[in-house]
Amino acid sequence: MYDDKELKEYRDLLPPPDHFEEGFDWKTVVGAIFIGFLMMPGSMYLQLVVGQNIGPAARWVTIILFAEIAKRSYTHLKEQEIFLLYYMAGAALASPFQGLLWQQYLVQSDAAKMLGLTEFIPAWVAPAADTASLLERTFFHRDWLVPLLVLFGAQLIQRIDQFGLGYAMYRLTSDVEKLPFPMAPVGALGTMALAESTEDKEKSWKWRVFSIGGVIGLAFGGVYVLLPAVSGLLFSEPISLIPIPWIELTPYTENVLPAVATGIQLDLGLLILGMVLPFWAVIGSFVGVLFTVIANPVLYHHGFLHRWHPGMRTVETMFANNFDFYLSVSIGLGIAIGLIGIYYMVKSLRADPGSGRGTFADMIRGRPERGDINFWLSIAIYLFSTAAYTLLCLWLVPGFPWIFFVLYGFIYTPFISYVTARMEGIAGQVVNLPLIREASFIAGAKYFGYSGIEIWYAPIPIHNYGTAAVEFRQIELTGTNLRGVIKAEIVAWPVVFVASLLFSQFLWRLAPIPSASFPYAQEVWHLQALNQLLMQTSTLEGNSAFYQALNGLIVAATTGLGLLLYTVLNIFGLPVLLIYGLVRGLGQTAPHGHILEFAGALLGRFYFLKRYGLKWRQYAPVLLAGFSCGMGLTGMFAMGCTLILKSLGRLAY
Repeated sequence: MYDDKELKEYRDLLPPPDHFEEGFDWKTVVGAIFIGFLMMPGSMYLQLVVGQNIGPAARWVTIILFAEIAKRSYTHLKEQEIFLLYYMAGAALASPFQGLLWQQYLVQSDAAKMLGLTEFIPAWVAPAADTASLLERTFFHRDWLVPLLVLFGAQLIQRIDQFGLGYAMYRLTSDVEKLPFPMAPVGALGTMALAESTEDKEKSWKWRVFSIGGVIGLAFGGVYVLLPAVSGLLFSEPISLIPIPWIELTPYTENVLPAVATGIQLDLGLLILGMVLPFWAVIGSFVGVLFTVIANPVLYHHGFLHRWHPGMRTVETMFANNFDFYLSVSIGLGIAIGLIGIYYMVKSLRADPGSGRGTFADMIRGRPERGDINFWLSIAIYLFSTAAYTLLCLWLVPGFPWIFFVLYGFIYTPFISYVTARMEGIAGQVVNLPLIREASFIAGAKYFGYSGIEIWYAPIPIHNYGTAAVEFRQIELTGTNLRGVIKAEIVAWPVVFVASLLFSQFLWRLAPIPSASFPYAQEVWHLQALNQLLMQTSTLEGNSAFYQALNGLIVAATTGLGLLLYTVLNIFGLPVLLIYGLVRGLGQTAPHGHILEFAGALLGRFYFLKRYGLKWRQYAPVLLAGFSCGMGLTGMFAMGCTLILKSLGRLAY
């Protein structure tokens, strides 16, 4: 596996530097304040008004703004400073207090009253309905003391936690197994390109390619995002030349392909993404989609996909099929990937130094120039945070069986984290086993006598730390010393927490949430509350379709099939990335986007790679980063227009 030619190409795509710098200085502190007090509240407000957050645009806009200020101050930003801005902007996109804004609505919602659940929502989630703090719309009240303390504690543990098992997975998969992490160079090369733009020297290919991608993103975003947004403000109906999110074909093909979700997503970003991802991983994903197209009609006629019925569209079709069959398939293939990974992990740790792979000693020792923390310290952080989550849950939900918290934190979390770290390291794909959390809650109610809904709100220790391995790989590729990242976290987290509290209070005092002042929340939150609370009734009744969806026979069969397929590919020297792509194609993502990804993979492999040689492997991630920046800028401009015009029409000043 480690001699796979394509894996080696991606591993060598952007070799890490020999010199590392912290990159933490006064510019980083100013950046944290800017992100916390300008970017994050804008994202919160837009989420309530139009249902969209700023997304990746916040990162690129922050970097571009600071880069331009630096140029006009006759200085420049180093790669490490730019990456810390990129890192902090991503960490600040989700306001912790948006959850409290939702909880204050939930406890007094019509959905909770209709289902008779108002009295069951615990006081550590939100004060009871009709209390003074809810009537006055303020978080600065003693009624909110316990919910705020619970939120603060959970957020603090979460910030410490990211340097625990996620960091250990990075050391294992990157330093020992030498996995390529194909998506890591996207952010790393993008920040390098912007760093070059601040210098006086002649720009290299990175800035040129990034600019080309940015122009393509601006042009496509103008048609895909800006035109519908602006036309919807000026006319009664928006003008959409490209359907969002996809062209729906399922109702037109249901007679020929029953129980198959069909359509095409015309997002140009998917075409470029197909050029970035490993070729055989994309081919494997496409094979997985083809499998569902062929297998679903057969499964439907034999009664396996019994929830599907004519008239269902894409979302309903995928939801029904996942319940009936593909939930168990995904779990089985995930177990197979995990077993394969454990085998290679043991093999790697026992390898001799001359094999080209790292050793157990390399993982423990680390590299001091990177600012590596002690490997055993990261394990200790994981054990501490998991124990803290468990004790917090035992205090908040004393009636729920404690054995589940142990299984969540010490069995399931390490397993899914390692599976995801390997999938990210090889194919750039996250693995999520859906409904595990929900099924365990219902099992606790059905077999252990638990009754209540507190468990649905508790900060249970079920996490997927595998995604953090990509961030740590990006940190390494940009030459950023880990100590600089830790300092940035120490500065940024209090700023984000305080700013989030202040602006949540401001928005809530401006008008009730939801209300006509926040049209998206007013339109959608009732349905979301109804769906969420309806699911929570399952732990009061002790039965649910979620628990019935798991089929042990299918799980076992697909685990064996995955191991067999991997063995066959390995024996015949075929690309092992196929099986990782197959996991992705079988229900991990909507099938409509795989068509353009497949086209992008073919275009990159058989045209651009032949024209530019192996240099194309470096061009593609920078092109994707520039495209994301252009799309993000267009999206922010569109949301700005929407924000101004809707505010003028709806807000009372």
